[in-house]
Amino acid sequence: MSKKLVALTGNDAAAYAMKQINPDVVAAYPITPQTSLMEKFAQYVADGEIDTEVVLVESEHSAMSACVGASAAGARVMTATSSQGLALMWEICYIAAGYRLPIVMPLVNRALSGPINIHCDHSDAMGVRDSGWIQLWAENAQEVYDNLLQAIRIAEDPSVLLPVIVNYDGFIISHAIENMHIYDDAGINKFVGEYKPKYTLLDPANPTTFGGFDLPDYYFEHRRQIADAMTKSAKVIADVAEEFSKICGREYKFIEGYRLEDAEIAIVALGSTVGTARAVVDELREKGVKAGILKIRVFRPFPEGEIADSLKHLKAIAVLDRADALNAVGGPLFDEIRAALYRKSDIPVVNYIYGLGGRDMGLGEINHVYADLAGIAKTGKIKELTTYLGVRE
Repeated sequence: MSKKLVALTGNDAAAYAMKQINPDVVAAYPITPQTSLMEKFAQYVADGEIDTEVVLVESEHSAMSACVGASAAGARVMTATSSQGLALMWEICYIAAGYRLPIVMPLVNRALSGPINIHCDHSDAMGVRDSGWIQLWAENAQEVYDNLLQAIRIAEDPSVLLPVIVNYDGFIISHAIENMHIYDDAGINKFVGEYKPKYTLLDPANPTTFGGFDLPDYYFEHRRQIADAMTKSAKVIADVAEEFSKICGREYKFIEGYRLEDAEIAIVALGSTVGTARAVVDELREKGVKAGILKIRVFRPFPEGEIADSLKHLKAIAVLDRADALNAVGGPLFDEIRAALYRKSDIPVVNYIYGLGGRDMGLGEINHVYADLAGIAKTGKIKELTTYLGVRE
């Protein structure tokens, strides 16, 4: 497959992936920082490059409702949103998963109100982490493009049939221009393939019910089926990634370690912060500090075993959360990581809440985390389980 080096923002990369997927229906409502993504995609439609039916609705609740209806009717469906838009979709997100509809949604991560804020954190994604949507996370624009192309295959696999969110950081990725590779339409069309739904509302020969009233005698079983599909999705995610790597030459796993094999201390993180942390790790390595990092690419289904095996040799671990659970034991990612390690290791694990509302996470802040970890590794003592990093007290 031929490829071309281009300079695109994260939103433009997402729009280009959507153009190549050419979904039957896209229903969406504009919200910062998602807006330029949908503007770009709508321009592709207006220019006649693709034949997607774009449904411009009056709210995100209506957008997801339209997606549910279109998907139930047998269409290949996508949407996109951020922050309050996802919050307004909340009710219908659970319905999309419950109806086993393979909708794919780029989520341009932004803080939730209030107070109102248009910049990046992960509160929106963490709010729907248990809704039945698969979650992939991108570190940069290239991964936005690649993850979206894989997401449609994952969602539509007959053993999965679950919606997929592709997360990427608002403004930091969505509006920053990066060099990346795109691939020719013919090759991507072959990879994505044609969607052939087994059950649709528009097949009178095989009548199907969506949205039936579930009483206690069946509701439990139907919810359990969603959990089973999430479990089965792990193999599909791995298989799709392997097939995609043969096309693009880039390897995609559930997790990605950087200088982790011989590390003594490490950070675990999601999204664009991983790129900043790599630079810090390289600097620390030059000084003789055995630092590493673990990036989580697939958050749902959560790769518990792989994470535990990757971290079990460390002396101290810091989990970075760009969302706050507000007086829980720790942030959402921290709780998952500590639970994953519970049966395999007694390594000290600490939590840092950072970057809420788009506050920058620079080299200095990450160096501070590694310095704390070095102290914990040496003494075995944790002063604070959860620390708010870079906030004025």
